[in-house]
Amino acid sequence: MAKRVAVVLAGCGVFDGSEIHEASAVLVHLSREGAQAEVYAPNIPQMHVVDHVKGQPTPEQRNVLVESARIARGNIKDLAKLDVKGLDALIIPGGFGVAKNLSTWATQGKNCSVSKEVEDVLRAFHAAHKPIGLCCISPVLAAKIFPGCEVTVGHDTECEQWPYAKTAEAMQELGCRHVNSQVTEVHVDARNRLVTTSAFMCNAPIHDIHDGIGNMVREVLRLA
Repeated sequence: MAKRVAVVLAGCGVFDGSEIHEASAVLVHLSREGAQAEVYAPNIPQMHVVDHVKGQPTPEQRNVLVESARIARGNIKDLAKLDVKGLDALIIPGGFGVAKNLSTWATQGKNCSVSKEVEDVLRAFHAAHKPIGLCCISPVLAAKIFPGCEVTVGHDTECEQWPYAKTAEAMQELGCRHVNSQVTEVHVDARNRLVTTSAFMCNAPIHDIHDGIGNMVREVLRLA
């Protein structure tokens, strides 16, 4: 019987939603492994809309569920309707939408809050001992909610290859353990059933990011 995996999106586009390549890679690898993806997103306004050509906010207003439906080809459900009982695992791709729409990490860092719907879903999977896959910036959600957990966002020393490495320091200040890893590698926190990989936290060729996400998906399914 195919494993059913909830994929939670945060909009459509790296600067104000889910990172499209990461979301696509998750769906491709789930399909390749014979798993059934069920896509969800919260029915809430985006924090803001970013012009991805200029990299600047615009006056537009958009909805996270409506925008996420672009990636899901319309086959998407309101996150409020997610029932952990019928699902085997959870995966949340990265993108700034995680830090803007699913939490306030973008503006408050380690002092952020996680949206109640997202926190409830994460806690439900965790309590049911069902695996959670997180990539790119989304491990900050686990760092905030599960003190003492182990995650990776790549490296903890900032450089050209790792421009967002200070994220690791902020997560450590929340009491979690950060494990340095390469872009194609994953870290598995067996106690918390968390599988994390750095994805676009690294300036790496897109095929390496795709491969790292594939390794994350396979580990999540192995634990499911």
